[in-house]
Amino acid sequence: MQETTLDIIKIAYGDFDQELKQTRKLLAALPEGHLDFRPHPKSHTLGGLAQHVAQLPFLAVSIIRAEQLDFSQIPKLEPPRGVEDILALFDKSATEARAALAELNEEHLTKTWTLRMGERVFFTRPKAALLRDFFLSHMVHHRAQLTVYIRLLDAPVPGLYGPSADEV
Repeated sequence: MQETTLDIIKIAYGDFDQELKQTRKLLAALPEGHLDFRPHPKSHTLGGLAQHVAQLPFLAVSIIRAEQLDFSQIPKLEPPRGVEDILALFDKSATEARAALAELNEEHLTKTWTLRMGERVFFTRPKAALLRDFFLSHMVHHRAQLTVYIRLLDAPVPGLYGPSADEV
C-alpha cells in the first residue's frame, strides 16, 4: 500500500504536539524565585534558558511559513519576571506552531530554509530536515538542560517519557 504525503508527514512529525505538551509541563515545573540561577559562568540563567525553550516553537512557524530567519531582525526579549511570563510566551509560540504544523504539506518539505544573521549565513537546508532537528531536537536538547538545572536546585523534576525519580 502506497503511503500518501499526509501519512508521511504524520509519521515524521506526528510527535510534535506531544513534545509541545511535555515542554509546557517542564516549564510549569520551574522553581519560582530561581530564574537567575546559573550553574556555571558560561551557562544561561534558568530564566534565560527557559525563555529560549518557550520561544523555540516559533522556529517551526518560520521554517514552514518563511524562506529564512534573520537573527538580526528578532527583537530581544525582556528577561522573564516569573514562570508565568515564560508560560505565556510558550503558549503563544506553541499555538502558532500548531497552526503552522496544520498547514504542513509536501511543498513545504521540499523547499529550503536559511538561518542568517544579517549577511552571515549559518546554513541553508531542506525544511523537512530542519523541522525535525533544528526545531524539535533543538527544543528537546534544551529541555533536557532545564531538567538538570531543576535538579541542581533540588526541585522536583517532572517525568517526560515516563516517571522521574521524583514521581516513583
